[in-house]
Amino acid sequence: MAKKLTAIRKRPRNRNWIAYLCESLVASGTMLTWEAATYLTENLFGEKPNPRLLTPTNPHEVTAQLLHRLYQPLVEAASREIVLPSASLLHIFTDISLTGNSAVLIVLFPGHNKPQQLLMLEAAKAWDLVFPDAESFNAWAEERYLQLVHALGSKMTEFEDDLLKSAM
Repeated sequence: MAKKLTAIRKRPRNRNWIAYLCESLVASGTMLTWEAATYLTENLFGEKPNPRLLTPTNPHEVTAQLLHRLYQPLVEAASREIVLPSASLLHIFTDISLTGNSAVLIVLFPGHNKPQQLLMLEAAKAWDLVFPDAESFNAWAEERYLQLVHALGSKMTEFEDDLLKSAM
């Protein structure tokens, strides 16, 4: 029994990102709870390619919405982990491609006339962002979340170093 408990403790703990995304959609007023659950289930699980992204009359908008709905909660969670200056702003930009990779850029606007900082640039085939199960989606989301936390942390360290140098 002790070996089994040790093995369970050693497993990496991932958040339930699906629930986190669902809560984010509901809290932002984008969708009701049942709509958010249905939306995420229909768009994250099933067969590749995701047919819901390729058949609408406005595929660019639907694809951009999906990417924002996937990445925004990750950005929000990362920004809670790292203390950002009050004048800073995080923004997600997307460049949608219906035939290839769409680009997702996450940019930090630190404020006070400081240059913008690219935190993440990811090429994503939105219609291939379909997962076999919740565990694989949670692993995908956790990986991006950790990348963002690391990028934000390193940028905040750079800003603090710049402040210390300018104060001397």
